[in-house]
Amino acid sequence: MGYEWFVSLRYLRAKRKQTFISVISFISIAGVTLGVAALIVVLAVMTGFHDGVRQQILGNVPHVLIQSHGKEIRDYDQVTEKALAASPHVVSAAPFVSKEAMLLARGNVAAVNVKGIEPGNKIFVQKFLTVEDRDVEDLLFRADRPIPGIVIGLDTATSLGVAVGDRLNVIPPMFTITPFGMIPKMKPFEIVGIFRHRGGFMDTYFAYVSLGQAQTFFDLPERASGVEIEVDSFDNARLVASELRQDFTYPYMVRSWEELFGSFLSALKLEKLGLFIVLGIIVLVAAFNIATTLIMVVMEKHKDIAVLRAMGATSRSIMKIFVLEGLIVGTVGTALGTILGLFFAKNADPIIKWVEQVFKVKIFDQSVYGMDRFPSVVHSADVTAVVLVAMTISLLATIYPAWRAARMDPAEALRYE
Repeated sequence: MGYEWFVSLRYLRAKRKQTFISVISFISIAGVTLGVAALIVVLAVMTGFHDGVRQQILGNVPHVLIQSHGKEIRDYDQVTEKALAASPHVVSAAPFVSKEAMLLARGNVAAVNVKGIEPGNKIFVQKFLTVEDRDVEDLLFRADRPIPGIVIGLDTATSLGVAVGDRLNVIPPMFTITPFGMIPKMKPFEIVGIFRHRGGFMDTYFAYVSLGQAQTFFDLPERASGVEIEVDSFDNARLVASELRQDFTYPYMVRSWEELFGSFLSALKLEKLGLFIVLGIIVLVAAFNIATTLIMVVMEKHKDIAVLRAMGATSRSIMKIFVLEGLIVGTVGTALGTILGLFFAKNADPIIKWVEQVFKVKIFDQSVYGMDRFPSVVHSADVTAVVLVAMTISLLATIYPAWRAARMDPAEALRYE
Protein backbone atom coordinates (compact mmCIF):
# COMPACT_ATOMS: atom_id res chain seq x y z
CA MET A 1 0.00 0.00 0.00
CA GLY A 2 1.41 3.39 -1.04
CA TYR A 3 1.76 6.05 1.63
CA GLU A 4 -0.94 8.13 -0.14
CA TRP A 5 -3.48 5.38 0.57
CA PHE A 6 -2.26 5.09 4.14
CA VAL A 7 -2.56 8.82 4.81
CA SER A 8 -6.00 9.01 3.11
CA LEU A 9 -7.40 6.22 5.25
CA ARG A 10 -5.88 7.70 8.39
CA TYR A 11 -7.46 11.10 7.72
CA LEU A 12 -10.89 9.43 7.57
CA ARG A 13 -10.52 8.05 11.10
CA ALA A 14 -11.92 10.16 13.88
CA LYS A 15 -9.78 11.52 16.65
CA ARG A 16 -11.03 13.27 19.73
CA LYS A 17 -10.54 16.75 18.24
CA GLN A 18 -11.70 15.77 14.75
CA THR A 19 -15.01 14.05 15.48
CA PHE A 20 -16.99 16.72 13.62
CA ILE A 21 -15.06 16.12 10.40
CA SER A 22 -15.62 12.38 10.71
CA VAL A 23 -19.35 12.92 11.23
CA ILE A 24 -19.50 14.99 8.06
CA SER A 25 -17.69 12.18 6.24
CA PHE A 26 -20.34 9.69 7.34
CA ILE A 27 -23.07 12.15 6.31
CA SER A 28 -21.44 12.39 2.90
CA ILE A 29 -21.37 8.59 2.60
CA ALA A 30 -25.03 8.44 3.66
CA GLY A 31 -25.97 11.10 1.10
CA VAL A 32 -24.29 9.23 -1.75
CA THR A 33 -25.86 5.96 -0.53
CA LEU A 34 -29.39 7.37 -0.50
CA GLY A 35 -28.93 9.11 -3.84
CA VAL A 36 -27.64 6.01 -5.60
CA ALA A 37 -30.29 3.78 -4.00
CA ALA A 38 -33.08 6.18 -4.99
CA LEU A 39 -31.82 6.36 -8.56
CA ILE A 40 -31.64 2.58 -8.94
CA VAL A 41 -35.09 2.01 -7.44
CA VAL A 42 -36.80 4.73 -9.47
CA LEU A 43 -35.18 3.63 -12.73
CA ALA A 44 -36.18 0.01 -12.03
CA VAL A 45 -39.79 1.02 -11.32
CA MET A 46 -39.98 3.24 -14.42
CA THR A 47 -38.52 0.46 -16.54
CA GLY A 48 -41.05 -1.97 -15.08
CA PHE A 49 -43.94 0.39 -15.83
CA HIS A 50 -42.60 0.97 -19.34
CA ASP A 51 -42.33 -2.76 -20.04
CA GLY A 52 -45.73 -3.40 -18.46
CA VAL A 53 -47.47 -0.81 -20.61
CA ARG A 54 -45.66 -2.11 -23.68
CA GLN A 55 -46.77 -5.65 -22.91
CA GLN A 56 -50.36 -4.45 -22.49
CA ILE A 57 -50.26 -2.77 -25.88
CA LEU A 58 -48.54 -5.67 -27.62
CA GLY A 59 -50.85 -8.23 -26.03
CA ASN A 60 -53.36 -7.63 -28.81
CA VAL A 61 -51.46 -5.45 -31.28
CA PRO A 62 -49.07 -6.96 -33.86
CA HIS A 63 -45.41 -6.03 -33.85
CA VAL A 64 -45.58 -5.03 -37.52
CA LEU A 65 -48.67 -4.41 -39.62
CA ILE A 66 -48.96 -4.62 -43.43
CA GLN A 67 -52.01 -3.02 -45.01
CA SER A 68 -53.05 -1.63 -48.38
CA HIS A 69 -54.03 1.98 -48.97
CA GLY A 70 -57.79 2.36 -49.21
CA LYS A 71 -58.62 -1.28 -49.89
CA GLU A 72 -58.22 -4.86 -48.68
CA ILE A 73 -55.39 -7.21 -49.64
CA ARG A 74 -56.43 -9.85 -52.19
CA ASP A 75 -53.19 -11.82 -52.54
CA TYR A 76 -52.67 -12.09 -48.79
CA ASP A 77 -51.21 -15.61 -49.04
CA GLN A 78 -48.37 -14.33 -51.21
CA VAL A 79 -47.89 -11.33 -48.92
CA THR A 80 -47.68 -13.66 -45.93
CA GLU A 81 -45.05 -15.91 -47.58
CA LYS A 82 -43.04 -12.91 -48.74
CA ALA A 83 -43.11 -11.37 -45.27
CA LEU A 84 -41.90 -14.60 -43.64
CA ALA A 85 -38.89 -14.67 -45.96
CA ALA A 86 -38.10 -10.96 -45.65
CA SER A 87 -36.14 -11.10 -42.39
CA PRO A 88 -34.73 -13.72 -40.02
CA HIS A 89 -36.35 -11.80 -37.16
CA VAL A 90 -39.86 -12.57 -38.45
CA VAL A 91 -41.43 -15.34 -36.37
CA SER A 92 -44.91 -15.50 -37.87
CA ALA A 93 -47.19 -13.75 -40.34
CA ALA A 94 -50.94 -14.17 -40.56
CA PRO A 95 -53.80 -12.40 -42.40
CA PHE A 96 -56.72 -10.88 -40.55
CA VAL A 97 -60.03 -9.16 -41.20
CA SER A 98 -61.08 -6.25 -39.00
CA LYS A 99 -64.31 -4.23 -39.04
CA GLU A 100 -66.15 -2.01 -36.60
CA ALA A 101 -69.46 -3.48 -35.41
CA MET A 102 -72.10 -3.34 -32.71
CA LEU A 103 -72.85 -6.21 -30.36
CA LEU A 104 -76.48 -6.60 -29.28
CA ALA A 105 -77.63 -8.84 -26.42
CA ARG A 106 -80.38 -8.63 -23.78
CA GLY A 107 -81.30 -5.15 -24.97
CA ASN A 108 -77.74 -3.89 -24.39
CA VAL A 109 -75.34 -2.61 -27.04
CA ALA A 110 -71.54 -2.45 -27.15
CA ALA A 111 -69.24 -1.10 -29.88
CA VAL A 112 -66.24 -3.30 -30.72
CA ASN A 113 -63.77 -4.09 -33.45
CA VAL A 114 -64.62 -7.57 -34.72
CA LYS A 115 -61.42 -9.23 -35.85
CA GLY A 116 -61.18 -12.41 -37.89
CA ILE A 117 -58.05 -14.37 -37.03
CA GLU A 118 -56.42 -17.71 -37.75
CA PRO A 119 -55.50 -20.46 -35.25
CA GLY A 120 -52.24 -19.87 -33.37
CA ASN A 121 -52.79 -16.14 -32.92
CA LYS A 122 -50.92 -14.69 -29.92
CA ILE A 123 -54.13 -13.62 -28.21
CA PHE A 124 -54.72 -17.26 -27.27
CA VAL A 125 -51.71 -17.18 -24.93
CA GLN A 126 -53.75 -15.44 -22.23
CA LYS A 127 -56.32 -17.11 -20.00
CA PHE A 128 -59.96 -17.45 -21.10
CA LEU A 129 -63.23 -18.24 -19.42
CA THR A 130 -64.73 -21.13 -21.40
CA VAL A 131 -67.34 -23.83 -20.94
CA GLU A 132 -65.86 -26.56 -18.72
CA ASP A 133 -62.40 -24.94 -19.17
CA ARG A 134 -62.15 -26.29 -22.70
CA ASP A 135 -59.56 -24.98 -25.16
CA VAL A 136 -60.85 -21.74 -26.66
CA GLU A 137 -59.19 -22.38 -30.04
CA ASP A 138 -61.01 -25.71 -30.46
CA LEU A 139 -64.31 -24.03 -29.64
CA LEU A 140 -63.76 -21.03 -31.92
CA PHE A 141 -62.48 -22.85 -35.00
CA ARG A 142 -64.74 -25.90 -34.97
CA ALA A 143 -66.12 -26.39 -38.49
CA ASP A 144 -69.28 -28.23 -37.39
CA ARG A 145 -70.64 -25.42 -35.23
CA PRO A 146 -74.32 -24.64 -35.99
CA ILE A 147 -73.71 -21.07 -34.78
CA PRO A 148 -70.30 -19.44 -35.26
CA GLY A 149 -68.30 -18.67 -32.15
CA ILE A 150 -67.02 -15.35 -30.89
CA VAL A 151 -64.56 -14.32 -28.15
CA ILE A 152 -65.15 -11.06 -26.29
CA GLY A 153 -63.59 -9.12 -23.43
CA LEU A 154 -64.79 -9.26 -19.85
CA ASP A 155 -65.83 -5.60 -19.80
CA THR A 156 -67.82 -6.11 -23.00
CA ALA A 157 -69.52 -9.17 -21.53
CA THR A 158 -70.37 -7.21 -18.40
CA SER A 159 -71.84 -4.34 -20.42
CA LEU A 160 -73.98 -6.75 -22.43
CA GLY A 161 -74.95 -8.86 -19.43
CA VAL A 162 -73.87 -12.12 -21.07
CA ALA A 163 -71.72 -15.10 -20.11
CA VAL A 164 -69.97 -17.99 -21.82
CA GLY A 165 -72.45 -20.00 -23.88
CA ASP A 166 -74.86 -17.11 -24.43
CA ARG A 167 -75.70 -15.73 -27.84
CA LEU A 168 -75.41 -12.21 -29.16
CA ASN A 169 -76.02 -10.47 -32.47
CA VAL A 170 -73.26 -8.77 -34.42
CA ILE A 171 -74.38 -5.76 -36.45
CA PRO A 172 -71.78 -4.33 -38.85
CA PRO A 173 -72.18 -0.95 -40.62
CA MET A 174 -73.66 -2.76 -43.64
CA PHE A 175 -77.23 -2.62 -44.90
CA THR A 176 -79.42 -4.71 -47.18
CA ILE A 177 -81.78 -2.83 -49.50
CA THR A 178 -85.32 -4.26 -49.53
CA PRO A 179 -88.68 -3.03 -50.76
CA PHE A 180 -89.28 -1.87 -47.20
CA GLY A 181 -86.06 0.15 -47.05
CA MET A 182 -82.55 -0.49 -45.76
CA ILE A 183 -82.27 -3.22 -43.17
CA PRO A 184 -79.05 -3.56 -41.15
CA LYS A 185 -77.17 -6.81 -41.55
CA MET A 186 -77.25 -8.98 -38.46
CA LYS A 187 -75.91 -12.39 -37.52
CA PRO A 188 -76.04 -14.41 -34.29
CA PHE A 189 -72.83 -15.64 -32.66
CA GLU A 190 -72.25 -17.82 -29.61
CA ILE A 191 -69.81 -16.66 -26.93
CA VAL A 192 -67.19 -19.41 -26.65
CA GLY A 193 -64.64 -17.50 -24.58
CA ILE A 194 -64.18 -14.38 -22.46
CA PHE A 195 -60.79 -12.81 -21.86
CA ARG A 196 -59.60 -10.06 -19.61
CA HIS A 197 -56.66 -7.88 -20.54
CA ARG A 198 -56.41 -6.09 -17.21
CA GLY A 199 -56.11 -2.34 -17.31
CA GLY A 200 -55.81 -2.20 -21.10
CA PHE A 201 -58.20 -0.53 -23.49
CA MET A 202 -57.97 -3.72 -25.61
CA ASP A 203 -60.29 -5.39 -23.10
CA THR A 204 -63.33 -3.48 -24.34
CA TYR A 205 -62.31 -2.80 -27.91
CA PHE A 206 -61.81 -6.20 -29.58
CA ALA A 207 -63.96 -9.24 -30.28
CA TYR A 208 -62.58 -12.24 -32.18
CA VAL A 209 -64.07 -14.66 -34.69
CA SER A 210 -62.49 -17.07 -37.16
CA LEU A 211 -61.02 -15.59 -40.33
CA GLY A 212 -63.39 -17.53 -42.61
CA GLN A 213 -66.47 -16.37 -40.70
CA ALA A 214 -65.29 -12.76 -40.81
CA GLN A 215 -64.66 -12.90 -44.56
CA THR A 216 -68.13 -14.33 -45.18
CA PHE A 217 -69.94 -12.04 -42.77
CA PHE A 218 -68.26 -8.83 -43.97
CA ASP A 219 -68.53 -9.76 -47.66
CA LEU A 220 -64.77 -9.98 -48.11
CA PRO A 221 -64.25 -13.33 -49.90
CA GLU A 222 -60.58 -14.17 -50.45
CA ARG A 223 -59.59 -10.79 -49.01
CA ALA A 224 -57.97 -9.59 -45.79
CA SER A 225 -57.73 -6.26 -44.02
CA GLY A 226 -54.02 -6.77 -43.52
CA VAL A 227 -51.22 -9.10 -42.44
CA GLU A 228 -49.91 -9.21 -38.87
CA ILE A 229 -46.17 -9.78 -38.41
CA GLU A 230 -44.67 -11.08 -35.17
CA VAL A 231 -40.92 -10.72 -34.60
CA ASP A 232 -38.55 -12.44 -32.17
CA SER A 233 -38.29 -9.29 -30.03
CA PHE A 234 -40.43 -6.16 -30.05
CA ASP A 235 -37.21 -4.13 -30.05
CA ASN A 236 -36.57 -5.44 -33.58
CA ALA A 237 -39.95 -4.31 -34.90
CA ARG A 238 -38.65 -1.06 -36.38
CA LEU A 239 -35.78 -2.86 -38.14
CA VAL A 240 -38.13 -5.49 -39.59
CA ALA A 241 -40.59 -2.79 -40.71
CA SER A 242 -37.74 -1.02 -42.52
CA GLU A 243 -36.76 -4.25 -44.28
CA LEU A 244 -40.35 -5.01 -45.25
CA ARG A 245 -40.79 -1.56 -46.80
CA GLN A 246 -38.14 -2.45 -49.34
CA ASP A 247 -40.26 -5.40 -50.50
CA PHE A 248 -43.70 -3.86 -50.03
CA THR A 249 -43.93 -0.52 -51.79
CA TYR A 250 -47.06 1.42 -52.69
CA PRO A 251 -49.97 0.62 -52.40
CA TYR A 252 -48.79 -1.36 -49.35
CA MET A 253 -48.27 0.38 -46.03
CA VAL A 254 -45.93 -1.09 -43.39
CA ARG A 255 -46.05 0.17 -39.80
CA SER A 256 -44.40 -1.04 -36.61
CA TRP A 257 -45.99 -0.93 -33.17
CA GLU A 258 -43.68 1.96 -32.30
CA GLU A 259 -45.22 4.04 -35.07
CA LEU A 260 -48.71 3.22 -33.82
CA PHE A 261 -48.09 3.85 -30.12
CA GLY A 262 -44.59 5.37 -30.09
CA SER A 263 -45.59 8.82 -28.87
CA PHE A 264 -47.04 7.42 -25.64
CA LEU A 265 -44.01 5.23 -24.95
CA SER A 266 -41.68 8.12 -25.79
CA ALA A 267 -43.41 10.12 -23.06
CA LEU A 268 -42.59 7.35 -20.59
CA LYS A 269 -38.93 7.39 -21.67
CA LEU A 270 -38.80 11.17 -21.27
CA GLU A 271 -40.31 10.87 -17.80
CA LYS A 272 -37.67 8.29 -16.89
CA LEU A 273 -34.90 10.63 -18.07
CA GLY A 274 -36.42 13.51 -16.11
CA LEU A 275 -36.53 11.49 -12.92
CA PHE A 276 -32.92 10.40 -13.47
CA ILE A 277 -31.84 14.05 -13.71
CA VAL A 278 -33.91 15.17 -10.72
CA LEU A 279 -32.76 12.36 -8.46
CA GLY A 280 -29.19 12.82 -9.67
CA ILE A 281 -29.28 16.13 -7.83
CA ILE A 282 -29.35 14.11 -4.59
CA VAL A 283 -25.98 12.65 -5.52
CA LEU A 284 -24.78 16.14 -6.47
CA VAL A 285 -25.76 17.46 -3.03
CA ALA A 286 -23.86 14.58 -1.43
CA ALA A 287 -20.86 15.53 -3.58
CA PHE A 288 -20.94 19.02 -2.09
CA ASN A 289 -20.70 17.36 1.33
CA ILE A 290 -17.65 15.47 0.11
CA ALA A 291 -16.05 18.72 -1.07
CA THR A 292 -16.89 20.40 2.23
CA THR A 293 -15.35 17.52 4.17
CA LEU A 294 -12.12 17.66 2.17
CA ILE A 295 -11.86 21.45 2.51
CA MET A 296 -12.19 21.12 6.29
CA VAL A 297 -9.59 18.33 6.33
CA VAL A 298 -7.19 20.49 4.31
CA MET A 299 -7.67 23.37 6.76
CA GLU A 300 -7.21 21.03 9.73
CA LYS A 301 -4.18 19.23 8.30
CA HIS A 302 -2.22 22.17 6.93
CA LYS A 303 0.65 21.41 9.32
CA ASP A 304 0.71 17.75 8.26
CA ILE A 305 0.73 18.80 4.60
CA ALA A 306 3.63 21.18 5.25
CA VAL A 307 5.61 18.44 7.02
CA LEU A 308 4.98 16.01 4.16
CA ARG A 309 6.12 18.61 1.62
CA ALA A 310 9.24 19.31 3.72
CA MET A 311 10.00 15.57 3.79
CA GLY A 312 9.95 15.47 0.00
CA ALA A 313 6.34 14.75 -0.90
CA THR A 314 5.46 16.20 -4.30
CA SER A 315 2.41 18.34 -5.09
CA ARG A 316 1.10 15.42 -7.09
CA SER A 317 1.29 13.11 -4.06
CA ILE A 318 -0.49 15.63 -1.84
CA MET A 319 -3.24 16.01 -4.44
CA LYS A 320 -3.49 12.24 -4.74
CA ILE A 321 -4.00 11.87 -0.96
CA PHE A 322 -7.12 14.04 -0.95
CA VAL A 323 -8.47 12.71 -4.25
CA LEU A 324 -8.20 9.20 -2.82
CA GLU A 325 -9.92 10.31 0.37
CA GLY A 326 -12.86 11.70 -1.59
CA LEU A 327 -12.98 8.61 -3.81
CA ILE A 328 -13.08 6.37 -0.74
CA VAL A 329 -16.15 8.25 0.50
CA GLY A 330 -17.74 8.13 -2.97
CA THR A 331 -16.93 4.47 -3.53
CA VAL A 332 -18.24 3.34 -0.13
CA GLY A 333 -21.42 5.39 -0.59
CA THR A 334 -21.93 4.14 -4.15
CA ALA A 335 -21.35 0.51 -3.14
CA LEU A 336 -23.76 0.71 -0.21
CA GLY A 337 -26.31 2.57 -2.33
CA THR A 338 -26.07 -0.02 -5.10
CA ILE A 339 -26.62 -2.87 -2.65
CA LEU A 340 -29.52 -1.07 -0.97
CA GLY A 341 -31.07 -0.02 -4.28
CA LEU A 342 -30.86 -3.51 -5.80
CA PHE A 343 -32.43 -5.00 -2.68
CA PHE A 344 -35.43 -2.65 -2.79
CA ALA A 345 -35.73 -2.85 -6.59
CA LYS A 346 -35.76 -6.64 -6.69
CA ASN A 347 -38.13 -6.93 -3.72
CA ALA A 348 -40.37 -3.97 -4.51
CA ASP A 349 -43.57 -6.01 -4.87
CA PRO A 350 -43.37 -7.89 -1.51
CA ILE A 351 -42.25 -4.70 0.26
CA ILE A 352 -45.22 -2.74 -1.16
CA LYS A 353 -47.63 -5.52 -0.16
CA TRP A 354 -46.13 -5.67 3.35
CA VAL A 355 -46.54 -1.90 3.78
CA GLU A 356 -50.13 -2.09 2.52
CA GLN A 357 -50.91 -4.91 4.93
CA VAL A 358 -49.27 -3.33 7.98
CA PHE A 359 -50.52 0.25 7.52
CA LYS A 360 -53.84 -0.65 5.86
CA VAL A 361 -53.24 1.67 2.90
CA LYS A 362 -53.55 1.11 -0.84
CA ILE A 363 -50.32 2.11 -2.57
CA PHE A 364 -50.58 0.12 -5.80
CA ASP A 365 -54.03 -0.53 -7.29
CA GLN A 366 -53.68 -3.46 -9.67
CA SER A 367 -57.02 -2.79 -11.36
CA VAL A 368 -55.94 0.73 -12.31
CA TYR A 369 -52.56 -0.16 -13.77
CA GLY A 370 -53.58 -3.52 -15.20
CA MET A 371 -50.60 -5.33 -13.66
CA ASP A 372 -50.66 -8.28 -11.29
CA ARG A 373 -47.63 -7.10 -9.33
CA PHE A 374 -45.75 -3.89 -8.64
CA PRO A 375 -43.47 -3.47 -11.66
CA SER A 376 -39.76 -3.28 -11.02
CA VAL A 377 -37.23 -4.41 -13.61
CA VAL A 378 -33.51 -3.94 -13.03
CA HIS A 379 -31.41 -3.41 -16.14
CA SER A 380 -27.66 -3.72 -15.78
CA ALA A 381 -27.21 -0.72 -18.09
CA ASP A 382 -29.23 1.49 -15.72
CA VAL A 383 -27.25 0.33 -12.68
CA THR A 384 -23.97 0.90 -14.53
CA ALA A 385 -25.05 4.39 -15.53
CA VAL A 386 -25.97 5.26 -11.94
CA VAL A 387 -22.64 3.97 -10.60
CA LEU A 388 -20.65 5.85 -13.24
CA VAL A 389 -22.54 9.10 -12.60
CA ALA A 390 -22.10 8.79 -8.84
CA MET A 391 -18.39 8.02 -9.09
CA THR A 392 -17.82 10.82 -11.62
CA ILE A 393 -19.57 13.39 -9.41
CA SER A 394 -17.59 12.17 -6.39
CA LEU A 395 -14.34 12.48 -8.33
CA LEU A 396 -15.13 15.98 -9.53
CA ALA A 397 -15.95 17.04 -5.97
CA THR A 398 -12.40 16.15 -4.85
CA ILE A 399 -10.53 18.18 -7.46
CA TYR A 400 -10.72 21.66 -5.95
CA PRO A 401 -9.88 20.71 -2.32
CA ALA A 402 -7.03 18.47 -3.51
CA TRP A 403 -5.72 21.19 -5.80
CA ARG A 404 -5.75 23.70 -2.93
CA ALA A 405 -3.86 21.26 -0.72
CA ALA A 406 -1.25 20.63 -3.43
CA ARG A 407 -0.63 24.38 -3.86
CA MET A 408 -0.05 24.95 -0.14
CA ASP A 409 3.37 26.51 0.63
CA PRO A 410 5.02 24.54 3.48
CA ALA A 411 7.04 27.57 4.68
CA GLU A 412 3.92 29.73 4.86
CA ALA A 413 2.02 26.97 6.66
CA LEU A 414 4.73 26.55 9.36
CA ARG A 415 5.63 30.23 9.79
CA TYR A 416 3.52 30.77 12.90
CA GLU A 417 3.87 27.27 14.38
